[in-house]
Amino acid sequence: MASLNDIRSTFLNYFARQGHAVVDSSPLVPRNDPTLMFTNSGMVQFKNVFTGLEHRDYNRATTSQKCVRAGGKHNDLDNVGYTARHHTFFEMLGNFSFGDYFKSDAIPFAWELLTRDFDIPKDRLLVTVYHTDDEAAEIWKKVAGLPDDRIIRIPTDDNFWRMGPTGPCGPCTEIFFDHGPSIWGGPPGSPEEDGDRFIEIWNLVFMQNEQHEDGSLTDLPRQSIDTGMGLERIGALLQGKHDNYDTDLMRALIEASAHATSSDPDGPGKTHHRVIADHLRATSFLIADGVMPSNDGRGYVLRRIMRRAMRHAHMLGAQDPVMYRLVPALVAQMGGHYQELRDAQALITETLRAEETRFRQTLDRGLKLLDAELETLPEGAELPGAAAFKLYDTYGFPLDLTQDALRERGRAVDAAGFDAAMAEQKARARASWSGSGEAADATIWFDLADRFGASEFLGYDMESAEGQVLALVADGAEVASAKGEVQIIVNQTPFYAESGGQVGDTGLIRSATGLAEVTDTRRTAGVVIHIAKVIEGEISKGQPVKLEVAHQRRSAIRANHSATHLLHEALRRALGDHVAQKGSLNAPDRLRFDFSHGAGLSAQELAQVEAEVNAFIRQNTAVETRIMTPDEARALGAQALFGEKYGEEVRVVSMGQLPGSQKGPDGATYSLELCGGTHVARTGDIGAFVCLGDSASSAGVRRIEALTGQAALDHLRAQEARLSGLATLLKAPAQDVPERVRALMEERRALANEIAQLKRQVAMGGGGSEDAPQDVAGIKLIARVMTGVTGKDLPPLIDAMKEKLGSGAVVLIADTGAKPAVAAGVTPDLTARISAVDLVRAAVEALGGKGGGGRPDMAQGGGADIAGAEAALQAVTRTIEGVKA
Repeated sequence: MASLNDIRSTFLNYFARQGHAVVDSSPLVPRNDPTLMFTNSGMVQFKNVFTGLEHRDYNRATTSQKCVRAGGKHNDLDNVGYTARHHTFFEMLGNFSFGDYFKSDAIPFAWELLTRDFDIPKDRLLVTVYHTDDEAAEIWKKVAGLPDDRIIRIPTDDNFWRMGPTGPCGPCTEIFFDHGPSIWGGPPGSPEEDGDRFIEIWNLVFMQNEQHEDGSLTDLPRQSIDTGMGLERIGALLQGKHDNYDTDLMRALIEASAHATSSDPDGPGKTHHRVIADHLRATSFLIADGVMPSNDGRGYVLRRIMRRAMRHAHMLGAQDPVMYRLVPALVAQMGGHYQELRDAQALITETLRAEETRFRQTLDRGLKLLDAELETLPEGAELPGAAAFKLYDTYGFPLDLTQDALRERGRAVDAAGFDAAMAEQKARARASWSGSGEAADATIWFDLADRFGASEFLGYDMESAEGQVLALVADGAEVASAKGEVQIIVNQTPFYAESGGQVGDTGLIRSATGLAEVTDTRRTAGVVIHIAKVIEGEISKGQPVKLEVAHQRRSAIRANHSATHLLHEALRRALGDHVAQKGSLNAPDRLRFDFSHGAGLSAQELAQVEAEVNAFIRQNTAVETRIMTPDEARALGAQALFGEKYGEEVRVVSMGQLPGSQKGPDGATYSLELCGGTHVARTGDIGAFVCLGDSASSAGVRRIEALTGQAALDHLRAQEARLSGLATLLKAPAQDVPERVRALMEERRALANEIAQLKRQVAMGGGGSEDAPQDVAGIKLIARVMTGVTGKDLPPLIDAMKEKLGSGAVVLIADTGAKPAVAAGVTPDLTARISAVDLVRAAVEALGGKGGGGRPDMAQGGGADIAGAEAALQAVTRTIEGVKA
């Protein structure tokens, strides 16, 4: 008996002999078709080849394509395990012609492979053709000798394929196998066609037309072929089975499930084993292709599949995680053809183990609540929607999981009640948002989130991708198309939305009709908002678009973000474990990091931190990311980011290897943080790190600003240029500049002291009548206006004059050329009678100023206009005259 692996090889080898390039399966996440959640057919990877947007070095190809149908319009999840032919994961065998051969070759290829290489009896085969496709019918008669009653003409779209509302399309011919009259059912097109007697095994699509917006068809210049045959379905046929789950590959996985759960593969738990076997394939291949469990997008669908399988393992009585123990059996069956399965085996195993460990707690709590709810209901009654919503909202039970759990009990869920509870919760969220002081039109994003779900972020491993425009918002309202300022929503995007201190991405969004420049990216209610300006043509809703992140800007942001993680750890090691992040900014031109610490950093501490960060940059170790629960991450010692709220899982980013440690153990990792941002692939990609300084941000919080990469090098070059210029001015080698500057500063201080002394001598000298003290009410007074001095020169001059007087008062006004300065001094024996403060205030008022202050023996103030100097001196005299003896 040929195994499924043998059948796959036979198919590919046959078409290789017919001149076809054997092309590897594309990933399950389609990068060239934004309308699809997962790759669901063999032609997906060739879509742009068929439309002429892409050209390859071959014009005929054959593949065995990995496919998943478990989300969106292609969703078989609820039927998996309960029918003979439904799967979430399957392989689609196909052969393709890109403008090379057409019907006259495609039909003979199919007939020869089926009847000769696969040895299927000719009299058990029949075909359908589109009712107007006389050409295909005639070829079948000629090549296969089929009579008219075994060439069934179908007038519906079942036999006419379309890529979309417009674009390439054409008639199909489907090949059916007749299992015989012992099985109920009729041929295609008959009232009994839903039976299992006649099973479709291969569909040949003849792409010969292009459909236009008005519905008209024209001939394509390059007519092409696209075929699809499910490996599981043809495998069951060739192995003499009527059930895909009885094939060798699926049987091996079912028996592995039975062994792991110590149960009978064909007993009462038969359906559970079938679900586990199917879902094991889907989850493992999705993880291998980069999808990780999450709460939205593809990750949410993956989690639903995983949890559905895990619940069935629970129903088999498994007390411990089971799924991860089945991965070796899957790799043994399929790893020979799909190397990616072998490469990702460790990641798949760990992801399944961690997810099932977490989910078992959720499952136990949820099932207890479900049992309690059912006990209060009449026999056979529906579970109320509010109870189903509580399971979802509180315990993470998706609605379909609750429905699946109730199916075995003959119960259903009040889906309308569930939807009502969901709508009520969203209404509360809108009300909360509207009342938070945000923009009045912010609730529009909740409406969009309701309709389209959360945007899927692809930017962890790519900077360009294709997407589909879901909505356009201008001036707070949805529009069908836009020119100028607009906010663009797509189903999937590589643009990072501002979060966790990392600024939003910028870049371009291109469509067939326009070009938009993205100036910022934000996220609200799970919706990624591309804030943009259409600079060419217009962008319309529903269009496929190419999204391109500004590469250099993203690279600089990544470097700054990763450097922030290294800086955080370096600060903790230099200052102590009390250091915790209190805010950050990761922009393209700089980084800013706020942290808890009570004092400024010394130059030595800053140098130590900077040196340590650069040491781990030069280490050039890989930056690794893992998904786990917040509790698991904290148990490893991961640092949580300030102000972040965490859900069921977090991204844990690790970088750097401690000296002398063996790579691998978490304890040997230098930096380990919870972070949802984008990072460099290796620490060496940061380039260099330069601290610009340390300052106070708020009470008990310090702030460091720094540069990385090219910005750091530019800063260092600028510093070097300044040093070189200074060395030239000083006529000294660069290394001698600090000592030369210190010498000049000492010389300057000496000269300043000498000048001050000379000023005092000049001010004290003269000997003329103007220098003689006046006698005012028995008090000796020196009051004068001085030039060539500043306000700070006045106190020492007054002290010298007071000493010369012995007893008296001195008032000096400095004519600085701007606002005059005033100072007054009184010898100690007179301060009980007169205060220097009163003298200064009298002078200041006459000079047009206000206030003044100091001590009774020395006070200072400032005026507004030197023109009042004479009046000021007179005001001082009057003040002394008013003093009582």
